[in-house]
Amino acid sequence: MTKFLLAVHVLAAIVAIGPVTVAASMFPPAARRALAAPEDPRAVETVRLLLRICRVYAVAGVAVPVFGFATAKNMGVLGDTWLIVSIVLTALAAVVLVALVLPRQTAIAEALEERQVTESTDSGGGDAAATAIAVTTATAPTLTSRATVRLAMFTGQFNLLWAAVTVLMIVRPGSTTGA
Repeated sequence: MTKFLLAVHVLAAIVAIGPVTVAASMFPPAARRALAAPEDPRAVETVRLLLRICRVYAVAGVAVPVFGFATAKNMGVLGDTWLIVSIVLTALAAVVLVALVLPRQTAIAEALEERQVTESTDSGGGDAAATAIAVTTATAPTLTSRATVRLAMFTGQFNLLWAAVTVLMIVRPGSTTGA
C-alpha cells in the first residue's frame, strides 16, 4: 500500500504542481507582452489561459499533501524532521500561491481585459480621450510593468519553495527509511 500511495503522491506532484510552476512563471512575461501590445488580442488570451491553468491545477494540487500525509503515515515518518520541514515549506508555498500569486494574476488579467474592451469600444467612435482617462485611472495600480515584476518575484518564491520540498523529499536528511 505504501508504494501505491507514494506513486500517487509523486504523480500528483508532477501532474498538478508542475503545470502551476510553469504557467505561473510564464504569466509575468506574457502579461508584459500584452501590456506592450494592446492591439494583439492573442496576448490577452494567453494571459487568460495561463491564469486558468494556475487556478485549476492549484485546486488539483491539494491531492499532493493529502497523499503525502497518507504515505508518511504508512511509512511511519510523520515525526521526522525532514518531513515536518517539508510540510511547513509546502504550507508556505500554498500561502504564497493563494495569497500573493493568484490574486495578482487575476488583477492583471482583469485589467488587461478591461483595457481591451475599452479600446475596442474606442474604435467605435466614442470620446477616446475620456475613455483613456477612465481606463488609466481604473487599471493604474494593477496594470504596470512593475506589477508584473513583483508578481514574478512572488512566483519565484513559490517555485523555490517547491524546489526545496522536492529536494527534501528525495534526500530525506536523517531518514532511516532508506534512500
